[in-house]
Amino acid sequence: MDLLLAGRRVGTHGRAIGIDMTDSMIERARASAAAVGLKQVEVRKGDATSLPVDDQSVDVVISNGVVNLVPEKERAFAEIVRILKPGGRLHLGDIALDVELSESVRRNIDLWTG
Repeated sequence: MDLLLAGRRVGTHGRAIGIDMTDSMIERARASAAAVGLKQVEVRKGDATSLPVDDQSVDVVISNGVVNLVPEKERAFAEIVRILKPGGRLHLGDIALDVELSESVRRNIDLWTG
């Protein structure tokens, strides 16, 4: 959804690049973009520790719940810095904790999705 919204935001003269590591999500994203006519949307295969994007070529990076899933967080942030143009922006939506959660909290889906 973030990719489709970004594709609308950049307009027909811009470009929105989505990256996923699974073939099924790549095909789903491509099909969704095509279904709504977003020709400026491109989806590439890769992961957060090795982004298939040129150095200093991106104005905005959007990461919605991805960095939490990456074991090598420092490498993921280094990749973001590498691809951002000078003055580029990072929009990060993740959950950060500094304490271990109890088992009951970890199993409560309403707390994770609220």
